[in-house]
Amino acid sequence: MGKDEVQIEWLDEPEEHDYPAALSYLNLLYDDATAHSHVEKLKRAPVAHFKAKDIFRASELSLLGVSNSHVKKDQKKIKAGKKLSPLLLVRDTAQGKLVIADGYHRLCAVYRYDEDALIPCKIV
Repeated sequence: MGKDEVQIEWLDEPEEHDYPAALSYLNLLYDDATAHSHVEKLKRAPVAHFKAKDIFRASELSLLGVSNSHVKKDQKKIKAGKKLSPLLLVRDTAQGKLVIADGYHRLCAVYRYDEDALIPCKIV
């Protein structure tokens, strides 16, 4: 088990509100039709598992600090044994990187405990 012997729990499927959040973010990166298409595909995608450190590497994003309020909130959920929602990921083959459509703060919170943690994700 990772730092502080905390068990990270996950929901079987993303929460319903994660999809509109993903769409909002994807609309910043892609045209409306492409963003909607990605979200529809995410809804149908099976859950896969990837290590936290590999998701970070593929996304080319930096780790948010523990002072980030959303990361703190997710760390409190982890400590309380509450289940986290799986991440929603999009492979941007044109850019050669992974887009975290929803779940960036959860990823940062989990990474603080265990960079090798297997994280459930839907990926398209």
